[in-house]
Amino acid sequence: MLKSLSSNNRTVFDIVNIVVGLGLLVSPWLLGFTAETYAAWNAWIVGAAIAVIAAAALYAFYEAEEWVNLVLGIWAVAAPWALGFAAVTAATWVHVVAGLGVAVLAAGNIWFSHNRPLSAA
Repeated sequence: MLKSLSSNNRTVFDIVNIVVGLGLLVSPWLLGFTAETYAAWNAWIVGAAIAVIAAAALYAFYEAEEWVNLVLGIWAVAAPWALGFAAVTAATWVHVVAGLGVAVLAAGNIWFSHNRPLSAA
């Protein structure tokens, strides 16, 4: 059984968060919603923030970085409705998928850092 989340697994989680953040960052150009001001700016800002924070977590792991990414992931999921661009299908989907991915990885990282299951051996 998994005794704790190793630093290699945390590294993989952070690399995935960097890729997801960069994906959100470039999504307005790739999916064609740059004319939607709130959707595009939110994607650019939140995507860049997720990528930068995940990169910082690669350098030195601190739990605060995971909490910030968890909040950013939740915000990305809620942003289409909070900022009023839920009618823009591409923007909504990319925000929800990226936000859920980042939030789940950050929550998993936090959970594994606190809950170290006992070995079955």
